[in-house]
Amino acid sequence: MHLPPTVALLLTLALIVWLFRRDIREKPDVSGALWLPVLWLILGCSRSLSGWLNIFGLPVSGAASVEEGSPLDACVYFALIIAGFCVLVKRQVRLSEVVLKNRWLIFFLLYCFISIAWSDFPFVAFKRWIKILGHPIMVLIVLTEADPKEALVRLMKRCAYIVVPVSILWIKYYPQLGRGFSPWGGATSNGIAMDKNMLGAGCMILGFFFFWYLLQTWRTERNTRRRNELRLIAGFLIGIWWLFSQAHSATSVTCLLVGSLVVVFVGSRFINKNFIGTYMVVALVLVAGAEMAFGISGRMSENLGRGSELSGRRGLWTELLQMGTNPIFGTGFESFWLGERPLRLEGLFYYIPNEAHNGYLETYLTLGSVGVFLLVGLFVATFWKIRIELFRNFEMGRYRLGFLAAVILYNWTEAAFKTLSPVWFVFYLIATDYPRIFLATAQSSVVFGKSEETQEFVYAEEA
Repeated sequence: MHLPPTVALLLTLALIVWLFRRDIREKPDVSGALWLPVLWLILGCSRSLSGWLNIFGLPVSGAASVEEGSPLDACVYFALIIAGFCVLVKRQVRLSEVVLKNRWLIFFLLYCFISIAWSDFPFVAFKRWIKILGHPIMVLIVLTEADPKEALVRLMKRCAYIVVPVSILWIKYYPQLGRGFSPWGGATSNGIAMDKNMLGAGCMILGFFFFWYLLQTWRTERNTRRRNELRLIAGFLIGIWWLFSQAHSATSVTCLLVGSLVVVFVGSRFINKNFIGTYMVVALVLVAGAEMAFGISGRMSENLGRGSELSGRRGLWTELLQMGTNPIFGTGFESFWLGERPLRLEGLFYYIPNEAHNGYLETYLTLGSVGVFLLVGLFVATFWKIRIELFRNFEMGRYRLGFLAAVILYNWTEAAFKTLSPVWFVFYLIATDYPRIFLATAQSSVVFGKSEETQEFVYAEEA
């Protein structure tokens, strides 16, 4: 059924209002501060504030150049970071505990900061590094809520309330907003996001969450609330799958399926959690062996209609590796695509690339071999935390494990290890630990951590 665009717009707005009203009526055990990470994730899954203002007919001067960026957007992100930092100060979050429980993450961030010293654009690299601090700050707001499980659920739901219905509206009824052109595949649907790959990333994040949440809800007691939740989940999963069909983002679909399979696999009664590390090592060895022997990524790409060259990515990777960057230290934090380097690729492709379409290669170009080593170490450290979590909080553990698998695979053909990527933000969410301590608020002193019920989703202290 095709409705007039105005009617579709009004119905979409009514749906969004109803969803948020339903959310508020449920009186979730979360604070108002959770709106900061909600807004952060929505901006990551959609577009910057200047982009939104331009859509609504409020012309705002955008970025004068890639190096300068948009002053308005810089102010907005900085304001969110400052507000988030103030929340953590009020909650008396201990920096020493953050560092102690997240050494590899801190090492990686510190190395990114140090690499600014050899960037050709140190001030631009520094501004981008400040932005990336927003990820751990927003994640800590979620983890220090009174009920972190509820905070995670509300974070993802509230983001979905905007991203999914508006994306469907724009693609179906406002193609001038929801459709675009991609050098990789011609005409595409980008929905609320800036391009089809970003829409695919948002759908992967939300689709994975709703699948995991479906498994949680299915096992609850049969009542009206359960039935309503299942209807809500089914509606969003159908909407997300439709968006996938429009975006044609093969990478995101594949990663969503892999992450979901990991969640199911770990939950199988036949799996011994004591050997989860062995299972993962065997899986990685088999995948690496199959890639070297049979080139399975190329074959999968062909089956997905992308060709054996992964939509031209292999040619791009070859050219980037011949650019002559420092193999040990790289070009500096997020500095490779600044200045004249991208212009050296002009004429080699029918477009001028602005990313490597491979997170590991992107890290190598900007941070060198040292950065890749720290990134791999961060993955290993995250997996070790998850392994412990599987014995203490199984459901959160398998959520983290499934998304970790999706992130590792996603960055084979996309570059998500960069400033405001929503995939990078959710990775921080699964990679960050914060121990059970006494958290203070401005209103009253509340002890968190004594109740197993209220602390179900707080990442436990390592033994």
